[in-house]
Amino acid sequence: MPKSSNQLALARQWEMLKKLPCRGPGITAGELASYLREEKQFEVSKRTVERDLIELAATFGIRCNDSSMPYGWHWLPGKQCDFTSIDLADAMSLVLAGDVLAKLLPSPMLTALQPKFALARSKLAAVETHRYARWADKVRHVPTSMSFVPPKVDAQVLATVQEALLQERQVLVVYTAPSDKKAGEITLHPLSLILRGSTPYLVATAYDYHDVRLYAIHRMKAATLSERRMVPPRHYTTDGYLASGAMQFGHGKTIRLKAWVSNELGIYLAEAPLAEAQTIKAKGARHLVTAVVANSWQLRWWILSQGAGITVISPAHLKTEITDTLKSAAGNYK
Repeated sequence: MPKSSNQLALARQWEMLKKLPCRGPGITAGELASYLREEKQFEVSKRTVERDLIELAATFGIRCNDSSMPYGWHWLPGKQCDFTSIDLADAMSLVLAGDVLAKLLPSPMLTALQPKFALARSKLAAVETHRYARWADKVRHVPTSMSFVPPKVDAQVLATVQEALLQERQVLVVYTAPSDKKAGEITLHPLSLILRGSTPYLVATAYDYHDVRLYAIHRMKAATLSERRMVPPRHYTTDGYLASGAMQFGHGKTIRLKAWVSNELGIYLAEAPLAEAQTIKAKGARHLVTAVVANSWQLRWWILSQGAGITVISPAHLKTEITDTLKSAAGNYK
């Protein structure tokens, strides 16, 4: 083979290794061939790609996921090679980010990032006397709320849901709702994947219905990718969904909250307001806060978490609800 052909084959295989995902179900030889032709301008056939993959598997930690059709290729756990270099500042940032994400993300989501974190740690270890390496020992992240252990998420289920989102296809899931004792099959039209705290949710519609709902990924026991295209609701956007307050477990409506707060809480809210539309006035040892906020379960949780530091004035229905909840809670301690 001429030297130029050898170099061309090497360049092609390099791009293939860069494209391989770090976990199953992987990418097929046909998809790789299309990627190389359309995005990298290599004139290559599916058969040539298949031969390349078999050859590369003898040297690199890649495998063919032949458990189901079509067969996909991916890196083995912990074997993914990094084809780019990072500098010390990047390495420091990655190590710090890894410490934070390890407490927030379900383990399947972390798997794809582990090679990057490992590269960053090895980079810092090699220059442990450099000030950037020492900086990583001086910075920490502390959550502002209770630090919950991420729910256990099935890695294959998460991968299938992500693939359905990418390909804009329907997905059949075996799902157990909080109010149900038995799991049931649901056909979903995936719209968005949103991480709320440490819990990943799929925003989707079910069957031919148009109402948008939340489905916790950890409550999915199995997922199967459908050949049918998903049908999104008219005018749906991820940002629009978030702006509606749905991820605060509300109904998209707002209220004008008016409350007395303690001096300590008033100082905090002056620095980190409840909303853009907030006013706060000091009145002796208290502060009067007025803010337009989402009428949601999360708002109620936050108010109750402040204990004696807040007194709701209006709206009246919220004041009554909080009062009744606190009376009930106090009764539990009698």
